[in-house]
Amino acid sequence: MEGDWLEQVALKVKRWPKVTIAAGRRHTVGLKSDGTVTAVGDNKYGQCDVSGWRDIVAVVASNVHMATNTGNAHTIGLKSDSTVAAVGWNTHDQCNVNDWRDIVAVAAGWRRTIGLKSDGTVVAVGRNNEGECNVSGWHDIVAVAAGDWHTIGLRLDGTVTAVGNNRYGQCNVSGWCDIVAVAAGYLHTIGLKSDGTVTAVGLNKHDQCDVSGWRGIVAIALGSNHTVGLKSDGTVAAVGWNEYGQRNVSDWRDIVAIAAGCAHTVGLKSDGTVVAVGDNEYGQCDVSGWRGIQLPDN
Repeated sequence: MEGDWLEQVALKVKRWPKVTIAAGRRHTVGLKSDGTVTAVGDNKYGQCDVSGWRDIVAVVASNVHMATNTGNAHTIGLKSDSTVAAVGWNTHDQCNVNDWRDIVAVAAGWRRTIGLKSDGTVVAVGRNNEGECNVSGWHDIVAVAAGDWHTIGLRLDGTVTAVGNNRYGQCNVSGWCDIVAVAAGYLHTIGLKSDGTVTAVGLNKHDQCDVSGWRGIVAIALGSNHTVGLKSDGTVAAVGWNEYGQRNVSDWRDIVAIAAGCAHTVGLKSDGTVVAVGDNEYGQCDVSGWRGIQLPDN
């Protein structure tokens, strides 16, 4: 009986989701259908130097909350041969992924990189001051997410595990079940349930955890202090911090994937074009000319 239940949950959980648009603190990254990558925004540390990448199947961008002493970032690309490419800020060795093999999904937090292996184990490099890289004991993981100082793992059975900073209860996910996707922000964590509802823990200063009324959600994305949900009808919902208009997505239509940076939100349309709202100080929302972005796996 237990085996049947696990099989049912496994069918609901999207194993090894491939991210094709990603947003960081000051930059945005898009994976094109030909396996190349494009990027706009701040390039102080070369985090947008992805023009030479080939055979990429997923991209992620590190994010961090808005503060005067933050903003440096890196970009990670998962290659078709299950190796990993990295560019950008590397002060904490967060780009030292050249020896990684058998990787099926990646996540990037502030100053660190997380890799999910095909056997369900997880590897991590980078800053570990608060235990955010202590993932060596994880197993049966099918998806990973990285906040500023905490890391989330989704298990095959729909339960969730977490390590790192828990000052605001952002790691209090041990009671979650029937989860099919996870996302991590600055100080909050979101879980998407198989019935299209959403659960949240952590800091709620900006109402970023007020998702209890959401229905029909098929994907989630987290900025530093805002939460975005993609609905089954291709529209988008958002709650939380809106100082830069990053929540102004109510008129979006025909969206198939979403991403959220610190203070901007990005949407991929079914025709491979991209829309963006929010903070554009570094040109991170200048995506109107993008074409041929890879659509997510069905």
